[in-house]
Amino acid sequence: DDVPHLQSPEAGLCSGPGGTWRQEGASALGQEAIPTMRNEAKALQDQEDSLCPREEDTVLIQGGPRCPIHHYLLVRTPKVFNQAKNICKRCYGGNLVSIHNYRANHHILLHASKINQAQVWIGGFLKGWFLWKKFRWTDGSSWNFGYWAPGQPGNGKGSCVALCTKGGHWRCARCYNRLPFICSY
Repeated sequence: DDVPHLQSPEAGLCSGPGGTWRQEGASALGQEAIPTMRNEAKALQDQEDSLCPREEDTVLIQGGPRCPIHHYLLVRTPKVFNQAKNICKRCYGGNLVSIHNYRANHHILLHASKINQAQVWIGGFLKGWFLWKKFRWTDGSSWNFGYWAPGQPGNGKGSCVALCTKGGHWRCARCYNRLPFICSY
């Protein structure tokens, strides 16, 4: 054997009942198996996170009287910001909601406040570096309105924007927080 450190795939495996293979010895669940199990668990979680929400996990919000053709969908299943953004795009052909006036903010708040969560993702995020940071909407529309909670956005810890379900003010939040979210389509 030219390469003594390599073993055949069957090395350390024993045939069990019915011809199944199992690993024997101290490394059966040794260090090399743990990362694989973690990777499989992460892949399973990623697959679950990318599924479209079930209908019973969503609440359809009709547009207000001035915009009856605009639809919003409140998704109760908490996701990190980028997962929420991707679900809005892939599952509903839309974006996380962008809010451009107090009336729209209040309309969305009326529905968001009915779920038992303190915050929901909306489509705002901070982009840029240092002095050149600006808030943007995921749908690319202009940032022409803000309804920030006292001390925000300056004291916020995070680059993504969440709407508080009590009062409707906005807060900066860490983008990896898992929150319900509102899609616009």
